[in-house]
Amino acid sequence: MRSGIIARKLGMTRVFNDAGHHVPVTVLKLDDVQVVAVRNAEKDGYTALQLGAGVAKAKNVSKPMRGHFAKAHVLPKSKLAEFRVSEDAVLEVGASLAASHFVAGQKVDVVGTTQGKGFAGAMKRHNFGGLRASHGVSVSHRSHGSTGQCQDPGKVFKGKKMAGHMGAVRKTTQNIEVVSVDDEDGVILLCGAVPGPKNGWVLISDAIKAKLPEDAPFPAGLVGAVSASDADEAPAEEAVADNAPVAEVADDAAAIDEVPSAASEDAVAESEKE
Repeated sequence: MRSGIIARKLGMTRVFNDAGHHVPVTVLKLDDVQVVAVRNAEKDGYTALQLGAGVAKAKNVSKPMRGHFAKAHVLPKSKLAEFRVSEDAVLEVGASLAASHFVAGQKVDVVGTTQGKGFAGAMKRHNFGGLRASHGVSVSHRSHGSTGQCQDPGKVFKGKKMAGHMGAVRKTTQNIEVVSVDDEDGVILLCGAVPGPKNGWVLISDAIKAKLPEDAPFPAGLVGAVSASDADEAPAEEAVADNAPVAEVADDAAAIDEVPSAASEDAVAESEKE
C-alpha cells in the first residue's frame, strides 16, 4: 500500500483527448510535498507517513511545531496529513514526492472539505420535492412537511432530514481517473469534479476499489527519480562509454605490436650485413 499525496485545488478546465472529445478536468497543484515524519509499529503501533505541503511563515507556526519541522530538516508546512502505508513502502524523512507518483489512466480516491453553503432549506440540502403548488398549500411550498408524530412518541427522531447547515464537511470521492500528470509544473489533472473550493487542500490516494497499474512507481514517485524510459536508455549509453576505453586500449596494443616487428626487421638486416 503506497502513500497518498497532498495537493491544492486550482480549479476546473477542459482538455481534448485523441478522439477530439473534450474532457472536464480538475487541476491539482503539488506544492513542495515532503515526508515530515514516519510512524512505525514498534513506537506508534501503526505504519504511516506524515506528509507536509505548502510553506508557512515561521511566525505563524507554534514553537513545538517549529521544532518538529527542524527535526525533519524541512521548512514549516501549511498542511499536514498522514497516510497509512505498508512496511515496504516507507520513505525517508525529507523525501519529496512528484506528480509522477500517479500515472495516466489510474483510478484514485480524493478526500476534501466541501464548499460551505451556510443555512439551507430541506429542498436544497436534501433534495426534497417540496409541497404542492396548489390544492390548499399556501406560503409553505418549500417546507419539508411533517416533522414528527403526536403524543406517541412525542419527539423528533435523531437524524431527521431538516433545514440546517449545509456543506463544510469531509467528503470522499472514489474512482476518479487520472487524465495526465506533469512533473515539470507539478500538476495532476483528474477527470470531473473533486470536493472542495478553489485553493483548498485535497488528499489523493490510490483507489481502494481498483487495481494499481503495473507502471505505477513503487514505493513512490519521487522528485529527481529516473523514469522507466530513461532507465532503459542509460545502460546503452554506459555501454558505449565503457567500450570507448577498451577501443583505445586495443589501438594502443596494436601500436605496441607493430614496434617489435619493426625492431626485428632491423635486426635481420644487420645480421645479413655481417
